[in-house]
Amino acid sequence: MALKIAVLASGNGSNLQAILDRHAGGVLDVDIRLVLCNRANAHALERAKAAGVQTLCRPHVDFPDRESFDLAMIEAIREAGADTIVLAGYMRLLTPTFLQAFAGRVINIHPAILPAFAGVRGAADAHAYGVKLTGCTVHFVDEIMDHGPVIVQAAVPVNPEEDVETLKQRIHSMEHRIYPQALQWLAEGRLVLDGRVVRLAPSDRKRAVTGGDWLIWPPLEEGF
Repeated sequence: MALKIAVLASGNGSNLQAILDRHAGGVLDVDIRLVLCNRANAHALERAKAAGVQTLCRPHVDFPDRESFDLAMIEAIREAGADTIVLAGYMRLLTPTFLQAFAGRVINIHPAILPAFAGVRGAADAHAYGVKLTGCTVHFVDEIMDHGPVIVQAAVPVNPEEDVETLKQRIHSMEHRIYPQALQWLAEGRLVLDGRVVRLAPSDRKRAVTGGDWLIWPPLEEGF
């Protein structure tokens, strides 16, 4: 059965586009019920409309506090029939009320190898620190920012000669591969939470070459 998702976004929506493309290609078993943005100028809205997906813009500045905004989002998501929340460049912290409404069903992607470089400047902070490897992480969301159990991570070697924008672009290219894969694993019911450890149940699906034994872990499967 397709995973009934609502995508929350605040900006460009490139990860949303990766999800839309994999779904259109027949390799990602999701039913995108709603794309919800808190900014009217978010390009993610245009991406969703072009794909025929229902959209909703609900500016957070129209609400007196974070709790009331999240309650309005919960209502809209439930009306759309979604039960799983995909954060795709959503630049607001979720309240405990929201997370409890979709307990264990909220996932996020972060542009660094967590737990290193949490926060909104993950890629920039890694670049400034001078690390030799950075990357991205798909994780379940809990009440602490960039803290929830890790589903899949990808490594990106850092070229000391490149600027931070070039590094961000290379990280994004990995994000667009591992995020749809994580959603497919969730759709297949193969993500098993053991404390903080997310274990991937086996499948007879063929593993794809992911650039080496270490570059993406767990390794991706065909189509991703």
